[in-house]
Amino acid sequence: MVTVKDYQNSVTPTWCPGCGNFGIWRALKMALAGLGLEPHKVMLVSGIGQSSKVPDYVRANGYMTLHGRAIPVATGVKLARPDLKVIVHSGDGDGYAEGLSHMMHAARRNIGIVHVAHNNQIYGLTKGQYSPTSASGTHSKTSPEGSIDRPVNPLMLALAAGATFVARAFSKNAKELSEILMAAIQHRGYALVDILQPCVTFNRVNTYEWYSERVYPAKGEAGYDPASFDWAVKTAQIWGDRIPVGILYQVESLPSYEEQVPALKAGPVGTRPLLPLPPDKVKTLKEAYM
Repeated sequence: MVTVKDYQNSVTPTWCPGCGNFGIWRALKMALAGLGLEPHKVMLVSGIGQSSKVPDYVRANGYMTLHGRAIPVATGVKLARPDLKVIVHSGDGDGYAEGLSHMMHAARRNIGIVHVAHNNQIYGLTKGQYSPTSASGTHSKTSPEGSIDRPVNPLMLALAAGATFVARAFSKNAKELSEILMAAIQHRGYALVDILQPCVTFNRVNTYEWYSERVYPAKGEAGYDPASFDWAVKTAQIWGDRIPVGILYQVESLPSYEEQVPALKAGPVGTRPLLPLPPDKVKTLKEAYM
């Protein structure tokens, strides 16, 4: 039987006390254990940022990539080892700025990865610059007079790109978040889980209290129907005094990208035996590269 302890290692997180990342870290381990997944069957891929430290703090396969480049690497992993559960961890800067184009293409391809976005509406690792999801008027080190940018809506972007699983969660509610992550991990194709994650050091506006006063279960919205694209688009635009959380869109009928790749019909490429090269080709390679 797999338990949360199976995913614990000896590395102590360096996040600030009270950081919303702790809730995500806890919920992730709860979800993996809840699904009975063994650590060697999970691959965590991240970019650069506070969110991207997750692979260091979980006993599972992990790979940290360049800033904004986690999804292409995760795509490669999924194509080589479609038998693995591949989970990307990115921040709102890492995932929605540098990595936005990768997110859009992953969504339209329906590659079978889970994209967990730690959305704290600020750049935390680089000490408090405004991010793509920061509200207009945000005062930060790079916008001392208030940001004039309009924030992106990652849920709308994912839906427009063709994502087949789109959800929003609040890091404080670990049980609800773990249930959403379990559904995302079992999903057939690309899944975006945008997590509202308070930054207690650099974002003093979007606090635990601020979110707690606003979030409510999307199931409570009139006409709740996560199979309806129109309903999802309408609900994804609700933001302000009320913020719906939960699974907003889920379609399981479309094949994932890796299911359609002809080369994978013979099984995972990454587990196939390596065929020996003929002596003449070995000689050619040595002359070219040694």
